[in-house]
Order: sequence, then C-alpha cells, then structure tokens
Amino acid sequence: MTPPGPPELHTPRLILRPLALEDHIQVQQIFPHWEIVQHLNNKVPWPFPEDGVLTYYREAALPAIVRGEQWQWTLRLKQQPDQIIGSISLFKNESNNRGFWLASQWQRRGLMTEAVIAVNDFWFDVFGFQVLRTPKAAANITSRRISEKTGMRLIATGTGEYVSGRLPSETWEQTAEESRAWRATNL
Repeated sequence: MTPPGPPELHTPRLILRPLALEDHIQVQQIFPHWEIVQHLNNKVPWPFPEDGVLTYYREAALPAIVRGEQWQWTLRLKQQPDQIIGSISLFKNESNNRGFWLASQWQRRGLMTEAVIAVNDFWFDVFGFQVLRTPKAAANITSRRISEKTGMRLIATGTGEYVSGRLPSETWEQTAEESRAWRATNL
C-alpha cells in the first residue's frame, strides 16, 4: 500500500522511491545496527524490536505522509532498483526538517549527498519553503560533512537525546536563497 505522497526522485546514481508499507521487510534487515542508529533521535527504540519498522511505518510514518506532515523515500541504486540501501525524509516541523540513514556498506561514496541535494531541491523548489533546518549529534561527523558540502551553515549548539544517550548537538540551516546560490556555483 503506497499512500499519496512525494513523487519518485532521481539522482545520477539513485532512485528515491516513496515509502511503501511493504518496504518494512528489507528495512528491518538493514536498519537496526548500532552504527546506523546511535546518532538518531532517542525516539528510535533500542534494542530495536523485531517488528520495529513495520510498527513505525504503519503507526507513524504512513499516517504522517497521508496528513501531509512528512515525505519519505527509500534509497535504491539505479543498477539495483529492488534493493533498499537507506532512507531520507522531510518533515514539516519548526526545528527539524530532514533526516536520513544509509546502510554501512554504502557509506562514504557520496550517495547520501546526492539524495540530500534532491530532497533539498524538492523542499525549496516544489513546496516553496524558505528555510530548512536539521539538528544532529555533533559526533555524527558524516552527517555534518554532508551539511557542509551542500551549503548549510551551523546556527546553534546545545545538547540532545539520542539512541546512544545525551550528547552535544548542532542545528544546521539553509535558506531558499542560500540553496539557489549554492546550486548556481556547485552543480
């Protein structure tokens, strides 16, 4: 069952396919690994339950998509469109507009940067939002680098509750104008 939601997006190497309930089977196999979840919000239960993805999709994600509060995609390589390798989401929220994760074996290849650029464009160009904010654990260096590479700027520091505990946190931001300027000089 695929609810009304975002369109399929494409990058040079990826297909960003809108989240569907049946995706829970693959995601349950690749998501609940410490190296993926440790810097996520502490709303993610740990140890992760055997039906955690199904429960989250059915009770939280898909209803939020139907209400127009979230947009979520699974990430798939164009060469392997049936294999999910990660996820990226946008949220209509004052202080948190984007989140993502990628299976460990696909990290450090620039794939998430491609996905981030695509969903940032969707956020600013399709919806017309003027600001995108993303909080993160300061220890999540990979996420920080993606924010830097895509033209975001650090606007606040503090502490946050993560799966791995209370940690220093950062909030990154980009305006629509900054996004357009970044794209004009980087793409």
